[in-house]
Amino acid sequence: MLYTNLNHIETAEQHAKIINENENVMVCCGRMGPMCIPVYGIMEELEGEYSHVKFFDMEFDNPEAHVIRNLPEVRGFMGIPFTIYYKNGKVVKATSSIQSRDQVTGILNEQFGAAKNA
Repeated sequence: MLYTNLNHIETAEQHAKIINENENVMVCCGRMGPMCIPVYGIMEELEGEYSHVKFFDMEFDNPEAHVIRNLPEVRGFMGIPFTIYYKNGKVVKATSSIQSRDQVTGILNEQFGAAKNA
Protein backbone atom coordinates (compact mmCIF):
# COMPACT_ATOMS: atom_id res chain seq x y z
CA MET A 1 0.00 0.00 0.00
CA LEU A 2 1.24 3.46 -0.86
CA TYR A 3 0.92 6.00 1.93
CA THR A 4 -0.49 8.90 -0.07
CA ASN A 5 -3.74 10.85 0.03
CA LEU A 6 -4.49 9.77 -3.54
CA ASN A 7 -7.04 7.16 -4.51
CA HIS A 8 -5.31 3.80 -4.86
CA ILE A 9 -5.63 1.29 -7.68
CA GLU A 10 -5.09 -2.20 -6.32
CA THR A 11 -6.15 -4.53 -9.15
CA ALA A 12 -5.91 -4.73 -12.93
CA GLU A 13 -9.70 -4.97 -13.05
CA GLN A 14 -10.06 -1.77 -11.02
CA HIS A 15 -7.52 -0.06 -13.32
CA ALA A 16 -9.50 -1.01 -16.43
CA LYS A 17 -12.76 0.20 -14.88
CA ILE A 18 -11.23 3.56 -13.88
CA ILE A 19 -9.65 4.37 -17.23
CA ASN A 20 -12.75 3.28 -19.14
CA GLU A 21 -15.26 5.17 -16.97
CA ASN A 22 -13.34 8.47 -16.69
CA GLU A 23 -12.36 10.71 -19.59
CA ASN A 24 -9.09 12.05 -18.10
CA VAL A 25 -6.96 9.95 -15.74
CA MET A 26 -3.43 10.33 -14.36
CA VAL A 27 -1.89 7.26 -12.68
CA CYS A 28 1.45 7.33 -10.90
CA CYS A 29 2.86 3.84 -10.48
CA GLY A 30 5.75 3.75 -8.02
CA ARG A 31 7.04 3.14 -4.52
CA MET A 32 7.48 5.29 -1.44
CA GLY A 33 10.93 6.41 -2.63
CA PRO A 34 12.70 9.71 -3.29
CA MET A 35 11.79 9.87 -6.99
CA CYS A 36 8.13 8.97 -6.45
CA ILE A 37 7.06 10.87 -3.32
CA PRO A 38 7.41 14.33 -4.93
CA VAL A 39 5.16 13.26 -7.83
CA TYR A 40 2.48 11.99 -5.43
CA GLY A 41 2.67 15.33 -3.58
CA ILE A 42 2.23 17.29 -6.81
CA MET A 43 -0.75 15.13 -7.76
CA GLU A 44 -2.33 15.68 -4.34
CA GLU A 45 -1.95 19.47 -4.79
CA LEU A 46 -3.37 19.42 -8.31
CA GLU A 47 -6.48 17.34 -7.51
CA GLY A 48 -8.34 20.45 -6.35
CA GLU A 49 -7.29 22.48 -9.39
CA TYR A 50 -7.98 19.91 -12.11
CA SER A 51 -11.50 18.76 -11.25
CA HIS A 52 -11.86 17.30 -14.76
CA VAL A 53 -8.94 14.87 -14.15
CA LYS A 54 -8.99 11.81 -11.87
CA PHE A 55 -5.72 11.19 -10.01
CA PHE A 56 -4.65 7.74 -8.79
CA ASP A 57 -1.58 5.88 -7.59
CA MET A 58 -0.66 2.22 -7.97
CA GLU A 59 2.05 0.30 -6.19
CA PHE A 60 4.79 -0.63 -8.67
CA ASP A 61 5.60 -3.93 -6.92
CA ASN A 62 1.98 -5.09 -6.88
CA PRO A 63 1.69 -8.00 -9.35
CA GLU A 64 -1.50 -6.34 -10.65
CA ALA A 65 0.60 -3.36 -11.81
CA HIS A 66 1.59 -5.41 -14.85
CA VAL A 67 -1.13 -3.41 -16.63
CA ILE A 68 1.19 -0.40 -16.37
CA ARG A 69 4.63 -2.06 -16.30
CA ASN A 70 3.90 -3.90 -19.58
CA LEU A 71 2.54 -0.98 -21.59
CA PRO A 72 4.41 -0.44 -24.88
CA GLU A 73 4.74 3.25 -23.93
CA VAL A 74 6.96 2.39 -20.92
CA ARG A 75 9.29 -0.04 -22.66
CA GLY A 76 12.76 1.33 -22.09
CA PHE A 77 11.85 3.41 -19.03
CA MET A 78 14.72 3.18 -16.55
CA GLY A 79 13.34 4.89 -13.44
CA ILE A 80 10.19 4.98 -11.41
CA PRO A 81 7.60 6.23 -11.00
CA PHE A 82 5.90 5.45 -14.29
CA THR A 83 3.29 8.17 -14.73
CA ILE A 84 0.60 7.41 -17.27
CA TYR A 85 -1.97 9.84 -18.66
CA TYR A 86 -5.14 8.29 -20.13
CA LYS A 87 -7.80 10.00 -22.24
CA ASN A 88 -10.94 7.99 -22.98
CA GLY A 89 -9.18 4.77 -21.95
CA LYS A 90 -6.11 5.29 -24.18
CA VAL A 91 -2.57 6.25 -23.16
CA VAL A 92 -1.86 9.76 -24.44
CA LYS A 93 1.40 10.37 -22.54
CA ALA A 94 3.79 8.41 -20.32
CA THR A 95 6.75 9.67 -18.30
CA SER A 96 9.22 8.12 -15.91
CA SER A 97 11.24 9.32 -12.96
CA ILE A 98 10.77 12.46 -10.92
CA GLN A 99 8.73 15.29 -12.43
CA SER A 100 8.35 18.92 -11.39
CA ARG A 101 4.98 20.60 -10.88
CA ASP A 102 5.59 22.59 -14.09
CA GLN A 103 6.26 19.41 -16.06
CA VAL A 104 3.11 17.73 -14.73
CA THR A 105 0.87 20.77 -15.29
CA GLY A 106 2.32 21.17 -18.79
CA ILE A 107 1.26 17.62 -19.67
CA LEU A 108 -2.15 17.99 -17.98
CA ASN A 109 -2.83 21.24 -19.85
CA GLU A 110 -1.69 19.80 -23.19
CA GLN A 111 -3.57 16.51 -22.90
CA PHE A 112 -6.65 17.41 -20.85
CA GLY A 113 -7.00 21.20 -20.84
CA ALA A 114 -6.12 23.85 -18.28
CA ALA A 115 -7.09 23.76 -14.61
CA LYS A 116 -10.76 24.52 -14.11
CA ASN A 117 -10.63 25.29 -10.39
CA ALA A 118 -7.49 27.45 -10.28
